[in-house]
Amino acid sequence: MAGLLLALIYVSFISLGLPDSVLGAAWPTIYPEFGVPLSYAGIVSAIISAGTITSSLLSDKLNRRLGTGRLTAISVAMTALALFGFSLSHSFIALCILAVPYGLGAGSVDAALNNYVAVHYESRHMSWLHCFWGVGATLGPYIMGLALTGGQTWNQGYRYIAFIQIILTFILFMSIPLWKHRIVVAADDGSIDDKELSLREIFSIKGAKEVMLFFFSYCAIEQVMIVWSGTYLSLHRGYSAEAVASLAAMYCLGMTIGRGISGFVTMKLDDKSMIRLGIGIMALGAVTLLLPGSRGLALVGIGLIGLGSAPVYPCVIHSTPEHFGADKSQAIVGVQMASAYCGTCIMPPIFGVLARKISVALLPWLALAIIAVMIYMHERLVKETAK
Repeated sequence: MAGLLLALIYVSFISLGLPDSVLGAAWPTIYPEFGVPLSYAGIVSAIISAGTITSSLLSDKLNRRLGTGRLTAISVAMTALALFGFSLSHSFIALCILAVPYGLGAGSVDAALNNYVAVHYESRHMSWLHCFWGVGATLGPYIMGLALTGGQTWNQGYRYIAFIQIILTFILFMSIPLWKHRIVVAADDGSIDDKELSLREIFSIKGAKEVMLFFFSYCAIEQVMIVWSGTYLSLHRGYSAEAVASLAAMYCLGMTIGRGISGFVTMKLDDKSMIRLGIGIMALGAVTLLLPGSRGLALVGIGLIGLGSAPVYPCVIHSTPEHFGADKSQAIVGVQMASAYCGTCIMPPIFGVLARKISVALLPWLALAIIAVMIYMHERLVKETAK
């Protein structure tokens, strides 16, 4: 039964990733059809992120009351219905309305599954599970690209992804008996801590602010790359809109490959070393984007940023029980997810404005600035939570 549950969690992580990079892949086709500015992709992304922030902050309460299995099934059902709604949409307003349940569902399942894995499984599983998220995030644009190059509309691309989510929803509801109803863990002194922490109590924990700012920065660069790398390739590097629908997955492809490799490397390196290594590779990718050269060099730079991103997110989450204690990990993971989605909510529209007012060529410079903040916050986190 334990092996079956782990396999189901792996499949769930694919489902989490499937829709995440589709908006960026489809947007060069969507915005001319709707007659809206290029930068409006950031609005849809921000609404989705606002929903995930809300549900992430509630994840500790929801997880204690529903259990990880029920919460995961309900959340995936919400995203499946929202994605099916996307496939029926013919206006920008409709996308904005449907982005609300999509975001609410995504945040709850993200926080619940990540904490469950951090508490119950080794670091290698966290990396491989997020590799499976990358599989989904890479397949999403590929599915959209197949629809567009096959003479179908972007709506049909979303419909294919929605059907996959609906099938997974059914499987998850059937599997609820496999999950423990809740995670009950001991505090550092060995006592059972069943108290829900308030936001004020969470913020007062040493290292909490640092890890929140780190997650904000990491997911800011991740979402900017997912949403805008396709437009960067199209407007600054000269790729066609049809080619971009598939090439926009280059960042996610690099991340997916990297997480597959990271699972093995974590057997030799601890989480802190993995995070430092990943940030270094991200910086190399951003510098590569600044180099003059062929269009292919831009793909290498985007792929390197994705490759470097690979160990960062899973290793920071996996180290949460170590930094803060297993009894506080769900509460901390919840605010981490909320901070992460604040980054995804705020930065894509900001970069959209910069791209419109100045140039989309600012993408690598923004990446370097965010990477510098990540380095500082991670070192502060390590220092603040040192035992």
